Amino acid sequence: MKSDLIDWLFSFFHLFLLIGVLVYALVSLFLGNGLRFGLIMACLIAYYFLVLHKNVMKEIRRKRTKGGSNEIQE
Repeated sequence: MKSDLIDWLFSFFHLFLLIGVLVYALVSLFLGNGLRFGLIMACLIAYYFLVLHKNVMKEIRRKRTKGGSNEIQE
């Protein structure tokens, strides 16, 4: 139970950090600093592909093979 709570806290902390960095990049773009925006976005894209992409695809495959969907069928 304690480990599960720590995993959730860790996940949300990193989610909020990523959102904050994205907002910072957008603010930099609006303030006219396109180079900073490009560098931050390049780093975020690299982070996604180097760290997150494999696990995201694994989760998508797991949900697809899980079975029935939760969608309302007509």
